[in-house]
Amino acid sequence: MSATRTRPALSDDALVEVLSLLEGADSVELKLTVPESSQRSAIAALGLDPLEAQIRQVFFFDTPDLALSRSGVVVRARRVQGKGEDSVVKLRPIVPDELPTELRRSPSFVVEVDAMPGGYVCSASMKGAVKTGTVREAVAGQRPLRKLFSKEQREFFGEHAAAGTSLDSLSTLGPIFVLKLKSAPGEHGRRLVTELWLYPDGSRILELSTRCATSDAFQAAAEARAFLVERGIDVSGEQQTKTHKALEFFSKELQRNASG
Repeated sequence: MSATRTRPALSDDALVEVLSLLEGADSVELKLTVPESSQRSAIAALGLDPLEAQIRQVFFFDTPDLALSRSGVVVRARRVQGKGEDSVVKLRPIVPDELPTELRRSPSFVVEVDAMPGGYVCSASMKGAVKTGTVREAVAGQRPLRKLFSKEQREFFGEHAAAGTSLDSLSTLGPIFVLKLKSAPGEHGRRLVTELWLYPDGSRILELSTRCATSDAFQAAAEARAFLVERGIDVSGEQQTKTHKALEFFSKELQRNASG
């Protein structure tokens, strides 16, 4: 089930695959990560005000050696300033046509193509709302981790996690603090989402993104690229994955603590 590519430019075969994935997806998220050396200038060029950003606290759950991640499963919970708490069980890469019909009918289930310069991945997410205060209690060990997830999410997890792996057996990886800012530059015409992920070692990932309908993906990508290039923002830098970086960081931390 090959649905992930990372390369300088899409080949003809990859383009055909992208078009096939788009036909079965619910939406597209176009993403760009900005190199650390250019982040301050990018924020200034976009006229963003950090004080308007929403604070988020993100926790991931996996085994210390990231067995879930290696099998394409991501388990996450978030606390969002002024909004509440949520959780998700995500599977990637996936091929939309191979998903069961009953899953696609669930209002909590979303299939999305994430596209970035030179690469793309199609993912399936089972989302859920969490009662305020539950995430803090769960990561503090005051209630089982499974309580963060709905019956649908637990079933989805059970279908794709390795046999014998339970939600309650997972380790907490995090938190990561995130600043998220939504803007709608008039000349761009589309909503732009800026996320700054702050890692405990002082490193940062700045991601710019916009969502669009699958039928509008290529037009939206061209417009977004032109908008950013006009403002001097580098769109050719090496791309980073926020989740992968977080998982790798905290996995190493857990293993260091275990060996110490």
